Amino acid sequence: MEKAENAALFNYKGYNLQKELMKLDFLEAAEDLETRDSDIFVITYPKSGTLWTQNIVCFILYEGHRNGTENICISHRCVSIEYNIHNVDITQMPSPRVIASHLPYYLVPKKLRAKKGKVIYVYRNPKDVLVSFFHYCNSFRILGNSSNLEEYMQSFLSGNVIGSLVFNHVKDWYTHQNEFNILFLCYEEMIQDLRGTVLKICKFIGKELSSQEVDKVVEMSTFKNMKADPRANLVKTYEECFGQKNVKHIRKGTVGDWKNIMTVSQSERFDNIFQAQMKDIPLKFIWDIKEIQSTQHGKRQEPLQEDKEQKCSTQP
Repeated sequence: MEKAENAALFNYKGYNLQKELMKLDFLEAAEDLETRDSDIFVITYPKSGTLWTQNIVCFILYEGHRNGTENICISHRCVSIEYNIHNVDITQMPSPRVIASHLPYYLVPKKLRAKKGKVIYVYRNPKDVLVSFFHYCNSFRILGNSSNLEEYMQSFLSGNVIGSLVFNHVKDWYTHQNEFNILFLCYEEMIQDLRGTVLKICKFIGKELSSQEVDKVVEMSTFKNMKADPRANLVKTYEECFGQKNVKHIRKGTVGDWKNIMTVSQSERFDNIFQAQMKDIPLKFIWDIKEIQSTQHGKRQEPLQEDKEQKCSTQP
């Protein structure tokens, strides 16, 4: 194990984790975890739509979560491998298990690379990731405050943050995607077409919902509704586990917020590094809300091809 440059970080096999939050025993056991065909892993670089995607999956799978009759926090429904703060025994979770992680591809369970289990990987434009992470660190004191964006940006672009270097995380998952049963999603395109995203996830995980149930998932998955739902935004988790009442895990959930805080010089410097790091990766990145349709969150979309029969079907 390497020594992390930042005292708040723990470096495990070349990957940075938050020292106080990470669970080393769970982490060490992760690679040999016996995965199941029904397992659904939600994997992202931090602040790239992790909680949002977890909620969408759980709204799809659990009627009680969708209609509000079950008061179970998302951190219990969707357990993190490396930040298992409730010490849930993942091996005893009933199927289908929903498991969250920010781990790089080489640290996830080996059986996932044998395509046993499903991976939903979400990526986001890294300028918004930077800004979201910056605000999050300043609201959740255990992560260590950064007094200004420039200071945090230097750490972020050197990989001296939780999650290590964002470019490596996205690149490695993309270039090794053929090793996994994986669905790649773009955060900004999820905003653009939330209903279409719900349908994609339904099809990928093999869950059939009626058109009305899909509409309900879309409604519950809007940022406005998730922010107001204590189960969905980890309010109780932060209060009970960390004694903090004002942590903004769900803050804006928008596109292009980086323009409100980054200087022109910072943006240009970021662009140069991004181009150098990602020049060979043909992923589409969306940097501005103007680049996507003006569809509001939760507004019903025109049916996709697979929705013609008013079902979210597992059939191609």
